[in-house]
Amino acid sequence: MFDLRRFLTAAALSLIALTANDFVRADDLAVKSVKKTPYLPFFLVVDDRLTYAWMPKATDPGLFSVRPNGSVNGTTAKQVYAFTHFDIWAYGTNFLSVSMMKSDHNDPANPCLTNSSGAIVSSVSGLPASCAGMTEIYGLFRSTFGWNEIFNTKAFAIGPLHNISFDVGMDANTENSFLANSKRAVVAGLQFAFDLPYKGYFNVAPLAYWEYSSRNAFAQCGLFGAGIPYPAAGATCLTDGERSFDPTWSVEANYYMDLGFLPENMQFWSISGRAAWQGPKGYEKNPVVSTPTVVTLNSEPIRLTFDASKALWGPRYAHFVDLWVAYRYWQNKFGLDHNRSSSCLFKGSSNNSCAEETVYAGVTMKF
Repeated sequence: MFDLRRFLTAAALSLIALTANDFVRADDLAVKSVKKTPYLPFFLVVDDRLTYAWMPKATDPGLFSVRPNGSVNGTTAKQVYAFTHFDIWAYGTNFLSVSMMKSDHNDPANPCLTNSSGAIVSSVSGLPASCAGMTEIYGLFRSTFGWNEIFNTKAFAIGPLHNISFDVGMDANTENSFLANSKRAVVAGLQFAFDLPYKGYFNVAPLAYWEYSSRNAFAQCGLFGAGIPYPAAGATCLTDGERSFDPTWSVEANYYMDLGFLPENMQFWSISGRAAWQGPKGYEKNPVVSTPTVVTLNSEPIRLTFDASKALWGPRYAHFVDLWVAYRYWQNKFGLDHNRSSSCLFKGSSNNSCAEETVYAGVTMKF
């Protein structure tokens, strides 16, 4: 029946065409319509999320207090509020993270600071004080441009290697502490993307890193003594505390994998992690000769995530609400040598503020 219908339809169209030929010119004849290319949005994937986390034992170099028994408390609890955006387009990916971190009283906001005796005091009166916790805003942006997409090839997909990409980005932060840290940095390099089982991935990116602007009152003339302003011979400080570090190297890595080997009724779990190494970037008060900076490691080796929305409402709502717990480790924070930097020591011993090691937890919601 289907073939007969096609035959009758074709015959009818032929008759119509022959009849029309008698009355119209050839250039007026109907032409076969061209099937339109399906519309593809500019962004193939858009993923926006909000996170709240509580970090019980964070640190901030140089900020600590001495307990009544004489022991040093170099940790501070932090509340973390974060927005993350991730998208995929025809030639690569974009990632943006903006975090607000609110410390407790052991990491005070301006005008409080930790004095040489290990007491938190007002920078105005020098008397003991209890200021609100400091608030820091930190932004990070990374953008990749895939070689397979740019060159329209699959040559850079070999075995577990999924793609090679150009990787560029920048970091920036500001905070309302007495030291008023404010950092601006750029990165550029390559990213190697690998596939892992169970829809997982592992990315590693060797990068050039340049923290070209990094203000800190610790380096400013007049706040902790007169000092000799740069660029005078024997300079010990900067007139405005505005440091510019040397370009250096960095390696960033991250991974994700669903625990797909679990029984189907338990496939709500995943693991992920990240790590970033940065090389020495000059002196602490760069370009003023001072204590050299060292390699820093900022990492979250493991995060265990429970997909609560999938467990409650099914696969259609996967990762709309995630509950997670993670381990965080940061050695030589901001490049400060925890064994030598004056910001990391109190009476010749560590003040426990230049390394960060904590287990923390949070909730992430996709919208």
